[in-house]
Amino acid sequence: MAAGNVNPFNLSDSEEEAERRPNETVDTERSPSDGAPGPPPGNPFSPPADAEPPTLLLSSNRTSPSGEGISVSAAATAAMAGSAETRVSVDVIAAQLLRDQYILTALEFHTELLEAGRELPRLRDYFSNPGNFERQSGTPPASKDQVLGPGGPLNRAGSISTLDSLDFARYSDDGNRESDERVAVLEFELRKAKETIQALRANLTQAAESEVPSQERKNFKSSPEIQEPIRPLEKRALNFLVNEYLLKNEYKLSSITFSDENDDQDFELWDDVGLNIPKPPDLLQLYRNCGTALPSPRDTVDVAVGVDLGELPGNYVTQDPPKKPDLLQQQQTEVVQELEYQISLLNNEKQSLAEQIKKLQSEIQTLKRSVSSPPLATLDLGSQAPSNTPTTSSTDPLSVPPTDNGQYLDIRGVSEPESDGDPPSTQNTPHPHPQSHNKLKSRPPVQFDQPNRKLSPAFQQALLSFCRMSSDSRLGAEVSRIADSEESVMLMLGRCLPRSGPNVLLAKREELIPLILCTACLHPEPKERDQLLHILFNLIKRPDDEQRQMILTGCVAFARHVGPTRVEAELLPQCWEQINHKYPERRLLVAESCGALAPYLPKEIRSSLVLSMLQQMLAEDKADMVREAVVKSLGIIMGYIDDPDKYSQGFELMLLSLGDPSERVVSAIHQVFIPAFAAWTTELGTLQTALFPSLLARIEKLLAQGEHSLDEHKLHMFLSALQSLIPPLFAVVLQNAPFTSRAMLHGEIPAIEVTRFPRPASPLQDVATIIGSREMLSALLLLYDHQLEHEGTTGWDSLLWVVNQLLPQLIEIVGRINVTSSTCVHEFSRFFWRFCRTFGKIFTNTKVKPQFQEILRLSEENVDATAGNGILTKATVPIYATGVLTCYNQEEDRKLLVGFLEDVMTTLSLSHAPLDSLKASFVELGANPVYHELLLTVLWYGVVHTSALVRCTAARMFELILRGMSEALVDRRAAPALITLCSGPEFSVRISTIPAFGTIMETVTQKELLERVKMQLASFLEDPQYQDQHSLHMEIIRTFGRVGPNAEPRFRDEFVLPHLHKLALANNSQAVESKRIDIATQLFEAYSALSCCFISEELMVNHFLPGLRCLRADMEQLSPEHEVILSSMIKECEIKVENRGIGDAQGSVSIASSLVGEDAKTKFLSKMGQLTTSGAMLANVFQRKK
Repeated sequence: MAAGNVNPFNLSDSEEEAERRPNETVDTERSPSDGAPGPPPGNPFSPPADAEPPTLLLSSNRTSPSGEGISVSAAATAAMAGSAETRVSVDVIAAQLLRDQYILTALEFHTELLEAGRELPRLRDYFSNPGNFERQSGTPPASKDQVLGPGGPLNRAGSISTLDSLDFARYSDDGNRESDERVAVLEFELRKAKETIQALRANLTQAAESEVPSQERKNFKSSPEIQEPIRPLEKRALNFLVNEYLLKNEYKLSSITFSDENDDQDFELWDDVGLNIPKPPDLLQLYRNCGTALPSPRDTVDVAVGVDLGELPGNYVTQDPPKKPDLLQQQQTEVVQELEYQISLLNNEKQSLAEQIKKLQSEIQTLKRSVSSPPLATLDLGSQAPSNTPTTSSTDPLSVPPTDNGQYLDIRGVSEPESDGDPPSTQNTPHPHPQSHNKLKSRPPVQFDQPNRKLSPAFQQALLSFCRMSSDSRLGAEVSRIADSEESVMLMLGRCLPRSGPNVLLAKREELIPLILCTACLHPEPKERDQLLHILFNLIKRPDDEQRQMILTGCVAFARHVGPTRVEAELLPQCWEQINHKYPERRLLVAESCGALAPYLPKEIRSSLVLSMLQQMLAEDKADMVREAVVKSLGIIMGYIDDPDKYSQGFELMLLSLGDPSERVVSAIHQVFIPAFAAWTTELGTLQTALFPSLLARIEKLLAQGEHSLDEHKLHMFLSALQSLIPPLFAVVLQNAPFTSRAMLHGEIPAIEVTRFPRPASPLQDVATIIGSREMLSALLLLYDHQLEHEGTTGWDSLLWVVNQLLPQLIEIVGRINVTSSTCVHEFSRFFWRFCRTFGKIFTNTKVKPQFQEILRLSEENVDATAGNGILTKATVPIYATGVLTCYNQEEDRKLLVGFLEDVMTTLSLSHAPLDSLKASFVELGANPVYHELLLTVLWYGVVHTSALVRCTAARMFELILRGMSEALVDRRAAPALITLCSGPEFSVRISTIPAFGTIMETVTQKELLERVKMQLASFLEDPQYQDQHSLHMEIIRTFGRVGPNAEPRFRDEFVLPHLHKLALANNSQAVESKRIDIATQLFEAYSALSCCFISEELMVNHFLPGLRCLRADMEQLSPEHEVILSSMIKECEIKVENRGIGDAQGSVSIASSLVGEDAKTKFLSKMGQLTTSGAMLANVFQRKK
């Protein structure tokens, strides 16, 4: 991982990293001294530089698969051991050249050996393998002794030829070859190379799919008699060796037959077997070596043995004759004595450390027993005993048996460093090999800045659940555990490398995360650690959701392991670099990292740098998903911040997020940020004194601007924030009640009813989460209800503030909103509904309802009084009816709602007051089918009322609730009530029923009911007693224009159009000019709406065109601007009728779509802009049939 300063994973990315980091230079040269054998720089397994070097060094230098790649010092030591040959072998020289990346020198060396007839297998395999010359981002070279230099792998030539396939004549200087011949050759080589690549990829895929599971491998090892199935790669390798054996021994016919039976394999090319697979010896060599037990690679470690050159004589490396045997024996004896002395020192040190650990453990146990309440758990890595000193497991129920000899820090199942409980004790078993080097480094416990907060563990855990991490999968388990010693690193590498090696593709890059993190944790060089973390954040160009969770899990594990100082110095700069990355997935990773790392940062950085980073991203980032993650991370920051000066900044961030145009961001602020911010203000004591008053003041400022300039979006924004603050407010009331200290969790505590509280938008808005547990909440609710019912609110300051300050201010605000704004009424209604349901039925009946009733004053003496009834026309009525009286649906509650609506309807009708407040109540309640029966009960009370004014009001209310009502209910209750009203003597009541009948014609499909309504409307039009009723004709024409386009075609063709024709014809003879222009204006709007419908040719000729001509006759005298439009419509209709007569008859025609002439269209649009009639009705001209 520390091979130079080049990030190998940036090679697969675009040029963005090179553009963003132009000042970084890569040293592509190495001095000859760098090739000296020994441990690589920054190797955590190497001894310190200042330590006294022992005579023999054990290092982890890489060797070739054949075991021949030993260092020069190893060769010198072999000469010391008595070898008669003092010359360095050519194979050692070749290995050293390849290791130090002197490729050209190695190539020249290989050529000279070929000319001398001494071909070296190492160089032959290296230069015939195309994988050594391909630039790959994550695939290792073919040979272990090929090491990535500072410049990375070599660039390949334009052709994909290797040294063995080069045609040197083609590259000669004679110039006799033609260019087209060279192109043809290159194209052939390119085609063959592509075919080879495809075959290799297929082999890799097949090999990966047929990999034997680890459990089956264990079964094969435990039961040798069970034969493990052959893998595809092994089969191809054996086929190649068998074919090679047949050819060498003159079995040519057998070889041909064997090749035909394996036609999917190229037996002339070993690279066809698999990528980067070194060729084994032939079958004869394998047979001769089968008797010697080959060492298992899992049981051995490749080491290089050398001596310090400073201790050797100056002429030792020269061609001197070998030393005398007695001198060699003496040197070896001295080395053995020195090693024995060092072993004794280490044993003494080990015993002293073991005694010290036992003493510390006894002190820890004593402290645990002496402390009554255990402190918040910290992740302690320093209490681990040496592996050969067994300790007893703790009896703490929270302790978890560690895995991998207790040498790992496991974050699975640990919710937070601040959660209650003792750190899990370790239990190590004695190692079967006491001489093995497995002594662990003792680390001091990692301490994090504990915020001065009092959040409940449940709320804290729910808050951190928004950190998107994954530790459930196998890879997540590896990422969540970080090794803390050299041996643990080896265990980690042993688990991860077999899986990550074959899978370092773009889709499998996350397999490298455990290796990167472990190395970054334990690497001694800060520069290398920074490089590794840079690789981690640039590992995947556009990480998906699962990959981001894996990286976040690793970052949190890294942070818990290294402590806040290194998190600030090493992880935060990586986040800062990517804050303006062009890919939103990378910026999303930064936003999520800030929240996930918040508990592990110093408190000063948490409330300054990280907060500023998130604030900048919230204001500048254009991606909705990034801003959503920013808001969630800000919520987590608010759960850990303890600087009171940051309150104003948090409040501004809340307002900024509430105004975000994205619904995802607004949803995130209600789910995470506002609950966390409210929890902080609760601890500061400013929830009731600052947060609520600030939002209420902004609502009052909006209302002061007037009804017409009211910004309903901002009103909704502030009111939704108040609604999200209701659960924290109720929690404050419970936690500061006189009975809080008496809440006991002993005995039987009844469960909380499912419908006791409204459904929370997130776990953080659950009152039980805020309090700490459902058991504690249940105990507090019992005492809360008892206190309200029997003991009152004396001394209960938090509840008195709600009753005496909050509620009156809210009711006063409700009286100032526009009652005709259905949006405002709905928002406040939902707010009061959640408010009353959260605070409970007793509070609603004893504290909320009396305040509304005091203001509304629905008493008999105020029925006919003008003073005091103004409040009944405001939004207080619908909000009280729909937000307070509908909270509970028991019989007495329904009776109270019915009685209130009946009283309001009676009072407003007898006072001749506007009915907007009653209409708003019916519209809000009629949207829910549950209340349809209740509303019909209220209206029936008005139908049978003695006053015609009340009956007229009831008739108008029917129109508002019929939409959405079931046809059975309309047939059973609504239609009979309307017919009953029509049978009364008052014409005003009959006229008031016409809109309701029109709505039935528009929404109902039952034929019998439609016929009854049609008969009732026909009686209005044909009965002589209604001929002079101007208001009735106006209402009928207005209703026809509204419901005609959406009614059944038969009703429109047979009833609406003929009667509109009659009304237009009758209006020509109207003597009163005011009545004539009123009817003409309503007819114009009705014909404009019906012009969008499909009308048959017969109706067009018999009713529609004659009606338009009658209307034009009126408009010529009364409104010339309307006459121009009518003339254009009539002309186009006549043209269509004539065209139909000439051509094939069409079923219907759309008048609006026929206005295609430029002159007619320009004239029509210009005149439409000059009209002074209702804009809402004129808009119907462009409506389509629904």
